[in-house]
Amino acid sequence: MRCITYAGETVITTDDVAEALVELTAAIATLGAAEAVSIPIVFRENDEIGEAELVIGVGNDVLSVPVEWEGAEPDFSRAAHELKSHDAYPHRAVESDADGVTEPEGARYDPDLEGFTHA
Repeated sequence: MRCITYAGETVITTDDVAEALVELTAAIATLGAAEAVSIPIVFRENDEIGEAELVIGVGNDVLSVPVEWEGAEPDFSRAAHELKSHDAYPHRAVESDADGVTEPEGARYDPDLEGFTHA
């Protein structure tokens, strides 16, 4: 679980939501924009689930730090997926091998043909 600090207030959410929120905040700031988002949170006093609305992007600092948590963590994976589905979310390229070539699935490299062939 992670504690998110925003505008002098703190909320608690899951690791996956916090990671997605920080990544999306940075990406939107890079575009020179700001946007409102909602994230699921847990109220520590009674372990009830709620929602926080934040404006992320330029001029909006988000700090995520680990927090001690006992018991089962809530499943906020859908919210993390929604944040990661945002158009501005940075999607990383597929890793390539040592020579920088990424082999398409179901294909193999044939040096005689100087390219990929399907198996």
